[in-house]
Amino acid sequence: MSLRSHKIASAPMSADINVVDLIDNYFTAYNSARLREICQLLSREVMQPGVTVGLSLSGALTPAGFGVSALSPLIRHGFIDWIISTCANLYHDLHYGLGLDLYASNPFVDDAKLRQGGRIRIYDIVFGYDVLLETDAFVRELLKAEPFQKRMGTAEFHYLLGKYIHEVEKQIGVQHPCLLSTAYECGVPIYTSSPGDSSIGMNVAALALEGYKLVIDPSMDVNETAAIVYAARESGIPDVKGKSAAVILGGGSPKNFLLQTQPQLHEVLGLEERGHDYFVQITDARPDTGGLSGATPSEAVSWGKVDPDELPNTIVCYTDSTIALPILTAYVINQCPARPLKRLYDRREAMLEQMRTDYLTAKLHQPDQPTVEVAKLVKQAAQPATPSAPVATYPCGTPIRNGHR
Repeated sequence: MSLRSHKIASAPMSADINVVDLIDNYFTAYNSARLREICQLLSREVMQPGVTVGLSLSGALTPAGFGVSALSPLIRHGFIDWIISTCANLYHDLHYGLGLDLYASNPFVDDAKLRQGGRIRIYDIVFGYDVLLETDAFVRELLKAEPFQKRMGTAEFHYLLGKYIHEVEKQIGVQHPCLLSTAYECGVPIYTSSPGDSSIGMNVAALALEGYKLVIDPSMDVNETAAIVYAARESGIPDVKGKSAAVILGGGSPKNFLLQTQPQLHEVLGLEERGHDYFVQITDARPDTGGLSGATPSEAVSWGKVDPDELPNTIVCYTDSTIALPILTAYVINQCPARPLKRLYDRREAMLEQMRTDYLTAKLHQPDQPTVEVAKLVKQAAQPATPSAPVATYPCGTPIRNGHR
């Protein structure tokens, strides 16, 4: 038998079993075993000093309340250092910060009747259309404020949103802060890979029609996230090697935006190739369709996104994130002492400047690829021709040459 094999020792479950015993002793095979392995890897190796943990978030998790119930506690315990989320998750997170109500229902209601009654459905979650209108109105009015009237990345944008929603929560007495508010308090930068793909982006676009100056710059996000991963190589703790962990809930664009930090460093900027040290994913996407959501850690190795020497520290569990997230949150909080907050938001400029300095130094020694000459030729061919001096003509159009007929 393999050295990793062990006997399945079944025992009757007790009435007073706790979450750790349940997972360690009864999640014995298939995807329950993968979830057990994730919980144990996170608690024993990932949520430790010297590891910078990035989380990608896709799927409708915040409408179900997981921003408040699971992600915020993980942040407060120092277990999430930076986040890449769909913008829709952050928009729906605002409902909770504004004290608006969402309801658990069932997926078999009559959607035509819901529409007639002014209600919205996300599978088995139902809420009033006015929840959208009130959230939109809040966002539009807030984004008219002076701090938003400039070009910025999404980390700064979400930090400001979190700052203001934090004040709203205090004013109206929200008992449990939302994800944006918690991230603001704890200095956890939140990025989105598709800022226009949500109601927040739609309201930003509407304000642009009115002449407001807010512009979201994705290039700032690409560089800042790469700088976070680059800085993770130094733990700042004597005799502790810095490592980078990718924890992926779902897949989609946030997954790629988290993982592309490594190719950005070595493929584009010419800095050291290493790959993330830990890769944990909860997904229901198949790997055989070629989509990024289902792409495996071993495939990511071929792109330089994951360190090949760390493949034993990569686990994929094929299940619903709404099942896995509360379980792994309860397990990790129970098993791990809280870590000091890294407050990476406050360190963005310093990390970016270090990466910029190293990139400009490395750039001096990078050989040109053959396609560089192709690009130069195309650029020259595309340049407009220099206009020639006008030629004098007779009324019939015949050119006048050397002043003679």
